[in-house]
Amino acid sequence: MPSKSFAPIAADGARVLILGSLPGKRSLAEQQYYAQPQNAFWKIMGELFGAGPELPYAGRTQRLSASGIALWDVIASAERPGSLDSSIVGASVIVNDFGKLFARCPEIELICFNGVKAAELFERRVRPALDSEFAHFEYLRLPSTSPANAAMRFQEKLARWSIVRDALAA
Repeated sequence: MPSKSFAPIAADGARVLILGSLPGKRSLAEQQYYAQPQNAFWKIMGELFGAGPELPYAGRTQRLSASGIALWDVIASAERPGSLDSSIVGASVIVNDFGKLFARCPEIELICFNGVKAAELFERRVRPALDSEFAHFEYLRLPSTSPANAAMRFQEKLARWSIVRDALAA
């Protein structure tokens, strides 16, 4: 049975879109983005936007929305045994409908990818199919917040992810 992504978290006025690849098993079980406790995403969002893991999930997502951040995944559904991006079965990938999201959130100007797989999938499977009206985005690949990216220390991830806060302050 394929894994399926969640609806986007995207409020009016969103200026930055953060894209993952596909929710892992823990996220799917809890129906929450980045639910794996060892994933640094919410800890980083706590440092940057006050949307840390100490808040209930709804509070975290509200803080991101209020800060101008939208959150989604590149993949709508795919076969993936386990939670590693390297296990995603390429032939099974169906991507999300970004045209609808961009039409609903026209102020998005920066798309940040949470890791290599999300960036590669977007570049290969989404970007070529986008209408020219959606060609103005700036793209930025950030280090994965996944515990699989253990080679990079938290402080280094936080420093690299701070560009999201800086982009929203500009």
